[in-house]
Amino acid sequence: MTTNIYITTNAATSDWQSNNLVQLVDGNIYVMVGKDAPFSLRDIQKAGRKVESMGVAHATLSGEWTDEQQWAFALGFTCVGKLESVTFTGDNAQVLSNKLSVYAWSRDLTNQTPAQLYPAKLAENAINYLSSINSEAISSTVISGEALLEQGWVGVYNVGKGSVNPPCLVEIDFNPSQQKDAAVEACLVGKGITFDSGGYSLKASQGMFEMKCDMGGAAVVIGALALAMEQGLDKRVKLFLCCAENMVSSFAYKLGDIITYKNGVTVEVANTDAEGRLVLADGLMAASDTGAPMIIDAATLTGAAVSATGGDYTALFGLDDEMMEKAKAAAKQEQEPVWQLPLETWHQDKCPSAFAQTANSRPQKGGGAGGASNAAGFLSRFVNHQGWVHMDIAAAYNGNANSMWGAGGTGLSIATIARLLND
Repeated sequence: MTTNIYITTNAATSDWQSNNLVQLVDGNIYVMVGKDAPFSLRDIQKAGRKVESMGVAHATLSGEWTDEQQWAFALGFTCVGKLESVTFTGDNAQVLSNKLSVYAWSRDLTNQTPAQLYPAKLAENAINYLSSINSEAISSTVISGEALLEQGWVGVYNVGKGSVNPPCLVEIDFNPSQQKDAAVEACLVGKGITFDSGGYSLKASQGMFEMKCDMGGAAVVIGALALAMEQGLDKRVKLFLCCAENMVSSFAYKLGDIITYKNGVTVEVANTDAEGRLVLADGLMAASDTGAPMIIDAATLTGAAVSATGGDYTALFGLDDEMMEKAKAAAKQEQEPVWQLPLETWHQDKCPSAFAQTANSRPQKGGGAGGASNAAGFLSRFVNHQGWVHMDIAAAYNGNANSMWGAGGTGLSIATIARLLND
């Protein structure tokens, strides 16, 4: 059943209560935004949640909506089983619909179970989806299992070697000119941990329950490239997905192991649950090898970022001030909340080791104070600092519905990254 949703500054009935945000009148639903002090887009997103909770199966937006208001409503209304159940209005209705389809694909990917989405399947889904948009411009390489070790991709290999499902490093090349010597203008790197038990630093059951979402970074960068392609991207972009299951077995990597990366950096494993930065190191080195002037990585990396931002923002890190300002400006234009957290080159030294150049964390819960910045400092050892942005996407997933979102993946930061690619 489709329900018409109108936006209005006038109360539909005399007993309107503005704090209710929505009202049902004669089979239509009205979202009241206030005449003198219009509600924010955040309030409109909350109205979308309220409308969905009324049992509306499909929302048809009618009347005088702005594009920004429609998108805010759609983010609130959509949820599992209704990820594309909005019909937009106005001149940009098709553009908004295409954007919603990309977000829906990314959110659905994040919501899939660990049995459905293992590393090789994540790689397959990404390649097939991007190829469905422009098959002629897409090529891919998947390095899997023991081949990772043979080629020196030791981070992805060690994190994933304890699972029956082999890890893989995926390279997807979007080359619209199809010229082999075309310069790579940007690289995206995504954390694709399809399930995170914590390894031998085993998570408690409550903390492990939602760890199907630990590939949320991969879902976001795949979605970002897809959206940029839909919007007419004409630059060569490479996408690297660092895919693994972090499991416990007799083959799993262990506390005290030392990993020597391609660039010579030695890393002592102080916490097997700080695995995301270990796999991203490979992806960032691969991205740097392309010579791309812009590298963006996205990862559900630290609980510290969630604690710092409340799960409402994507935490931004970088050592290139101009690039950071550009990223924040793009996020503001897309109405996606971001917040820059501290990062200096000396954060590289915040996880010391007596046996290697660095540890992957501190041997304490959450990595101790400044855990998100320390993780970013670790990553900075493996990437060209110029043009690099690290996104710790604390707002990528909600275990339960709240006043803003349905349960599951959110897709936040897809539009921000797509705008950066297209600028």
